[in-house]
Amino acid sequence: MMGNMVSVTVIETSSLGDRSYVATDGDVAVVVDPQRDVDRVLALAGRLGVRITHVVETHLHNDYVSGGLELARLTGARYGVAAADRPAFEHVPLADGDVVEVSPRLRLRALATPGHTFHHLSYVLESHSGVEGVFTGGSLLFGTTGRTDLLGEEHADALARRQHTSVRKLADSLPGGAVIWPTHGFGSFCSATQSSGDSSTVDHERQVNPALRLAEDEFVTQTLAGLDAYPAYYAHMGAINLAGPAPVDLRPPSPADAKELRARLEAGEWVVDLRHRTAFATAHLAGTISLGLDGSMATRLGWLVDRGAPLSLVGESLEQVSHAQRELVRIGIDRVAAAAAGTPDELVTDSSQTRSMTTASFADLAAAMRGDRRAPDVILDVRLGNEWRDSHVEGAVHVPLPELARRVEDIPPGTIWVHCGSGYRAAAAASLLARAGREAVLIDDAFAVAEGAGVPLAPRA
Repeated sequence: MMGNMVSVTVIETSSLGDRSYVATDGDVAVVVDPQRDVDRVLALAGRLGVRITHVVETHLHNDYVSGGLELARLTGARYGVAAADRPAFEHVPLADGDVVEVSPRLRLRALATPGHTFHHLSYVLESHSGVEGVFTGGSLLFGTTGRTDLLGEEHADALARRQHTSVRKLADSLPGGAVIWPTHGFGSFCSATQSSGDSSTVDHERQVNPALRLAEDEFVTQTLAGLDAYPAYYAHMGAINLAGPAPVDLRPPSPADAKELRARLEAGEWVVDLRHRTAFATAHLAGTISLGLDGSMATRLGWLVDRGAPLSLVGESLEQVSHAQRELVRIGIDRVAAAAAGTPDELVTDSSQTRSMTTASFADLAAAMRGDRRAPDVILDVRLGNEWRDSHVEGAVHVPLPELARRVEDIPPGTIWVHCGSGYRAAAAASLLARAGREAVLIDDAFAVAEGAGVPLAPRA
């Protein structure tokens, strides 16, 4: 709670690493950067007993489909978007210095903070008490900043320089105690590096944030050097948000019986198993891909599957399917071809269609590398480039998970022991390898324990 009853409530979307916000004076509210499944926002407004009168976007998002347009349609709220983006739908055009008068007790002041995108805006929240904080979108994050290469590598350097300038302008224009409310940085690939902490102020960021501690050239060099690959579906999000997303559709997918699932699998379609990887390893339908709901399912699937390809979901329950569907519409995968719920035994036409997967720990890998058991023919690391460069198993082959489906032929013959950082991506990789006819062992373990378990790591460069 803040001055004059002004309050800000966070709506967390941890699966994408993002936050949306509802700021209210107790009667009316403004929503900042809403996700596409706006029923969450409407439910929160109902619990708070407030009316949504305004919705604003800090930028055209690259990592999710916005719910702003739909929320404005449903509530009659005024929808503020950067004027320079020129979206195709009705909106309130906003630019540097513009003020959004939410109520006599609550207003937002727009600040141009280009860097993450060309036309990025931050919004300073003001009450009768003065400045309360700032919604920073993809500008100033907790201990980092938004990445600057999403609009093309050719713009990354120039945008990094503008990011540095914007963050300093932002900090210099605000009191030290102003609260920072970023959209990205909680696992989002829109963040230059992962954020630190769960809350922050301008004063704290002056102590820890590279943009406020480093000179421009040093900041740009460090920022660009740290950037790694980002999900392929990002290429589509900006265009969808600029055109105006269609209303969200969360109706259940068509139910699939065992015969239909088998036909889809035999046709080479994507059928995703939403259960935890340990359940998948015990038993699963041959050809299914492991992407459990305990991890970043939508991000990984959106990165792996071809846009528009038929996609089916298999879960332990219809609730799991519904959960996955909600996750997928956030990244523009609007309709699932089919879905099924039940145990593997219930979803096959005969027992020959079920498979299991061998699992191991890094201690098992160390034993195998010492010769205490059959040595792996291949050790496959499916983490991203920066993770590999930081540390990796001696003699391992590196193929990042997003590249695996098209690079299976690059992997030497024999049994493949596959790992990532925690086991989640490795399970997806092992299932992709099995679908391609390769024998895979899933290392379901944290890479952080590998060295201590006796696995030899390559010398650091």
